[in-house]
Amino acid sequence: MNLPNKLTIFRVILVPFFVVFMKLIPLHPACRYVALIIFVVASLTDLLDGKIARKYDLVTDFGKFMDPLADKLLVCSAMICLISTGQLADWMVIIVVGREFVISGFRLIAANNNVVIAASMWGKSKTVVQMAMIIVLLLNIPLMFFYVLGQILIYAAVILTVVSLVDYLVKNKNVLSSQK
Repeated sequence: MNLPNKLTIFRVILVPFFVVFMKLIPLHPACRYVALIIFVVASLTDLLDGKIARKYDLVTDFGKFMDPLADKLLVCSAMICLISTGQLADWMVIIVVGREFVISGFRLIAANNNVVIAASMWGKSKTVVQMAMIIVLLLNIPLMFFYVLGQILIYAAVILTVVSLVDYLVKNKNVLSSQK
């Protein structure tokens, strides 16, 4: 197993630890910062695994499948946990998680037809904004600037989620029309 795939697996392994520390916040508020560190480390592995895989030609089918799955698991877990802190509305998280289910199903159909669908600029932008939003919300700095920044990132993440879904479906509609 190559280094990018190990980083992807490490990111998946970090998710339950992140969730445990998020759930411990009411008992120990400092757990928020442990969760933040775990999230940042996991997010950096996402950046690193892709760069290493492309630079050293270590792209694998496992990585193509697991990397986006690991991202979805990390981001969706974080957003679900942020509902219980009151920082995210449930309807927003439902939109994000719903989009991820639709895209995952779409990718499975495409893979069944031997079609690999690469992430678009919209999808990558969505992920970056979601991760930035989660980091700002986890920081939970009680200053108006950070509150406004958090709100901007929340709405930008939801908008990019919808835009990336529409873009994805429009660009790849032939995958569905080629179904028997």
